[in-house]
Amino acid sequence: MAALDQLRQKMTDEGLDAFLVTQAHNRRYLTGFSGSAGVLLITPTEQFLATDSRYYERAKQEAPAWTLVKVLQRAEETLLELITQLVLKGKKIGFEADSVTVAQLNKWGETFEGVELVATDNWVIELRATKTEAEVEAIRKAISLADQAMLHIYNWIQPGMTEKEVAWELEVYMRTRGASALSFETIVAAAENGASPHANTSDRIIEYGDPVVIDMGCVVDDYCSDLTRTFSVGEPRHENYREIWQIVLQANAAAAAGIEVGIPGNEADALARKIIEGAGYGDNFGHSLGHGVGLYIHEYPRMSKIVEAPVEEGAVITIEPGIYLPGAFGVRLEDVALVTKEGIEILTGVPKIDVLAR
Repeated sequence: MAALDQLRQKMTDEGLDAFLVTQAHNRRYLTGFSGSAGVLLITPTEQFLATDSRYYERAKQEAPAWTLVKVLQRAEETLLELITQLVLKGKKIGFEADSVTVAQLNKWGETFEGVELVATDNWVIELRATKTEAEVEAIRKAISLADQAMLHIYNWIQPGMTEKEVAWELEVYMRTRGASALSFETIVAAAENGASPHANTSDRIIEYGDPVVIDMGCVVDDYCSDLTRTFSVGEPRHENYREIWQIVLQANAAAAAGIEVGIPGNEADALARKIIEGAGYGDNFGHSLGHGVGLYIHEYPRMSKIVEAPVEEGAVITIEPGIYLPGAFGVRLEDVALVTKEGIEILTGVPKIDVLAR
């Protein structure tokens, strides 16, 4: 069933007469429209896209199946006209509570007199968790380019370079070979900086023997990739680096072998976590095992200690265990995988290398 049909079924099940979509990636997912401003109004039989003159012509091209409505001044006024036209006063209209601000909700409440606004939670985001073949193909392209970029860095990086230089080399490589954007700001973190899972890339010079964590990705055909590799630039200067790297590798492999359709998110997380805890580093793995990837870099499903929701067939997920030793270094190894009936298919292709000969 197409996503819009599924959403309409959800509306029927919950007794809603219409539904407003404002979250940017949800709007893009349902319509194909890539503009940064617009609101969707969906009824059981019709679908409207309201946007202003900056994006109206683009919307004609990208969302031909939607009825376009031009916003002339305030979006609230345009929506009120549409609500009146559709005889929705006195009806129930759902909205995305996870993305609508209090200020926006107050404006709607003041403008849409006689309409009952009903908060909903993650309806479209949950639909996005299961990828179509076309979505998977786009993600494969983004992953392939990220793989190529990391292979380039394996050969290119040298002691004496700064973290920022490496990050810039990655960005230039991907953008000049088809990426429309980065999935997120690239992380290049050497030695003690790598002990922070989301370190800020800095002017720190990468020295011989430093472990380096690189977390990066790119956008191709609107879909993201996500990739992390950790390696030492030359013979590692920390005695326990190889041991830690191998533990993280084992945790990554255990999760890849054990994740299957229907596994609860917390059980998927435990597959890797028990390896790290068994080695005595449980307190040094603070983040979750992984998340979904798609139009946005962090999507459903989620695999963490506190998530019981299952991982469904067709999800594209990350597997990214890590160990972080404050003041010393960190190790994270991340792949992207497709969940299938047979298990998971690892989409990431670039090899994991613990030490780069220099």
